[in-house]
Amino acid sequence: MKFSEVKPRRGRPPKYPRDNPDTKKALIRSGIEMLTERGYMTSDIEGILKKVGIPKGSFYYYFESKESFGREVMASYSYYFAYKLDKSLHNESISPLSRIYAFFEDAQRGMAKYHFERGCLVGNLGQEVATLPNGYRDLLNDILIDWQNRIELCLREAQDIGELALTADCKMLATFFWIGWEGAVMRAKLMKDAEPLKIFIEGFMAGLPR
Repeated sequence: MKFSEVKPRRGRPPKYPRDNPDTKKALIRSGIEMLTERGYMTSDIEGILKKVGIPKGSFYYYFESKESFGREVMASYSYYFAYKLDKSLHNESISPLSRIYAFFEDAQRGMAKYHFERGCLVGNLGQEVATLPNGYRDLLNDILIDWQNRIELCLREAQDIGELALTADCKMLATFFWIGWEGAVMRAKLMKDAEPLKIFIEGFMAGLPR
């Protein structure tokens, strides 16, 4: 059953009552889980509502449509992922380039934790861009640019301490990083193995001008 087919149902009381902010958070969290596994077009509200434990009709109490739900899911995922990035990239106890490697290690553990069933929500939706609602393309690009800017700042810190050559184009390298990283995540999910992530990060690090 797709989002557009949602109908009210009778049954036991919901786990989360209406007007409870935790209900909306639970729906968004469940949406993130599903979209990182299955993408947007094949995600269904039935699985989300079953996990959260609320009636089908309650979905439209919190979200006007599947499209608005998707936007809030993307915003939440963007915030969550930026936080994870910053945990590694702002760790001043290690060098800037080591922080990028630390991000890889954290991401690798995260994918392994869920048996490589979950990829990157932004990457998943990017593969469906031709069929996504209007405006989603710009949202996805904005998120990727934000992530690129964070990597770029880290690379500039590496330049400041002599860990990266001053001739390095940090903006280009940051863009290259995310193009390669998203491909590696997709391949790791396909293979159910971290090897593509390892190959990418080692190749990226080895190719940096020192």
